[in-house]
Amino acid sequence: MPTVRELDGSDAGGQFVRTALTLSVLKNEPVRIDNVRGDRPTPGLRHQHLAVLDTLAAICDADVSGAELGAETVAFDPGLESTDGATDWHGRGPGRLPGGEYDVDIGTAGSATLLFDSLLPLATVLDSQLTVTVTGGTDVSFSPPLDYSRYVKLPLLRQLGLTAAYEVDRRGFYPDGGGRVTLQLAPSSLEPIDLTERGALEGVRLYSTESASLADRDVAFRQAEGALERLSLDEFGLEVLERRETTVSSPSPGTAIVLRLDHGSGVAGFSALGKRGKPAERVGEDAADRLNRFLAESGPLRAPVDRHLADQLLVSLALEGGRVRVPAVTDHVASSCELLTAFGATVDIARTDDERAGSAEPALVSVESTVDL
Repeated sequence: MPTVRELDGSDAGGQFVRTALTLSVLKNEPVRIDNVRGDRPTPGLRHQHLAVLDTLAAICDADVSGAELGAETVAFDPGLESTDGATDWHGRGPGRLPGGEYDVDIGTAGSATLLFDSLLPLATVLDSQLTVTVTGGTDVSFSPPLDYSRYVKLPLLRQLGLTAAYEVDRRGFYPDGGGRVTLQLAPSSLEPIDLTERGALEGVRLYSTESASLADRDVAFRQAEGALERLSLDEFGLEVLERRETTVSSPSPGTAIVLRLDHGSGVAGFSALGKRGKPAERVGEDAADRLNRFLAESGPLRAPVDRHLADQLLVSLALEGGRVRVPAVTDHVASSCELLTAFGATVDIARTDDERAGSAEPALVSVESTVDL
């Protein structure tokens, strides 16, 4: 019987749970997570975390306990058949994962994009195409907006070898959610990641979205205008490579804007969500302010990716090894690195030479892909 890897989530949130479950499948190792979301005001599994657990359990036909709302202890055993016993993350030791078609209803405005983030790394151990249709929130707080996932993260992962695409039926804003998106994920082999420098700046792509109920107020247009007026385009010699304003169906009124910065070695994304009483122009300005701060960073240690992409790339980094310079060692970055280490990966975080620099300074995260089982 395989040894159960015991993890403590008392100082972490939902990201710790999602990442642990994904690593459990990739390594084909059973895990037990105690004190689930222990540092949150309401600990235990919420709808969106339970949806991730149930989805992975269905795909793997896993043995699970604690799959219920509010559960603070979860045990998960993927139980995949091993292949040739190799000792790496490529699926040659952890076993092959069957594909298939699955429908998931989160039941609230819980984030569909966070659920998809837990599935994307599984492409490296898939045996056939995996199709997952999720009903829930597509553009909600504390998670990547849909356009960030499909226009920032997914294109970068495709450059590394991932074969994946989204099909969007409708968007889901807070509070009703009700969005419907399908992920098509095919067996893939990733290239090692080497994102250590920000390349020459190329331009900005803008994606502004409004629900149909707000179309008569030109919200998507006004968000875009607010962003463009605030962006430091001339100062950095940038041009607008793409501008897309979209009106979408959704059970709840809502808006979102995503700005993508293209540079010689990759991309970075910055976003903002609309909310009642907030002028559309201000929503665009908020996203632009985040991009302007990123552009204003100077020196040889400028990160090529934004804070959120930095964290989301770490599991992919472990699959084939490599390096990524992160803008800061956020709590999510630190938590993910600790989990990778717990599962046997060799992780190194090299900070700036300035000993006074803290977690808010750039750091180079390196991961070796081959680990002992």
